[in-house]
Amino acid sequence: MQDFDLSRRLAAEALGTGLLVATVVGSGIMAETLTKDVALALLGNTLPTGAILVVLITILGPVSGAHFNPAVTLVFTLKGDLSPREGAFYTAAQIIGGVAGTIAAHLMFALPLIEFSLKTRTGGPQWFAEGMAAFGLVATILAGIKFQRNAVPWLVGLYITAAYWFTASTSFANPAVAIARSLTNTFSGIRPADLPGFILAELAGAVIALAAMSWLLRTSQTAEGVPQEAKL
Repeated sequence: MQDFDLSRRLAAEALGTGLLVATVVGSGIMAETLTKDVALALLGNTLPTGAILVVLITILGPVSGAHFNPAVTLVFTLKGDLSPREGAFYTAAQIIGGVAGTIAAHLMFALPLIEFSLKTRTGGPQWFAEGMAAFGLVATILAGIKFQRNAVPWLVGLYITAAYWFTASTSFANPAVAIARSLTNTFSGIRPADLPGFILAELAGAVIALAAMSWLLRTSQTAEGVPQEAKL
């Protein structure tokens, strides 16, 4: 990431989030068009999302870190890997890219550029599910970086593929994606009025994951400040 200036990193974040949202929304439209079976449509929405995450993180991770997610950016800002200024710019780029992704998907399927969703997604179980989804995503990223950095694209893609199915909310886990999905009245949409609960739950889950994994992944050497060899 040090090899790329901020403008290029922001472009990568906007591009990646845009392509992610275009995949989520576009595959949802395609699935809904091809089948009336909701479970099959969800599967048709799930697999492309997991697949595109592997691709996007692999090709754009070296440029910007491939956050594509304000909750992930918040975590890395709190860790000190990004300055607050960089974190704010990352978040803005992700939201702008996500909105552009929805518009691109609508253009491909001859829909109005912006169409506010009417799909209700609210209530305690949905919010808890979003907190769980974001917690698991951040835990996956942090542990993946520590133990198997090269596998992170696959780990994140597989986690989101699974989380689509084990969470009641179908795992948005991403405030920028949630905002973008409020602008499509299609399979993947969410009512704008339901956004605050989702976004707060996602941010809370991410911060809790940071605290939990900071403790869990701290080795004895890191925790005590004494090399293991010195104790022998």
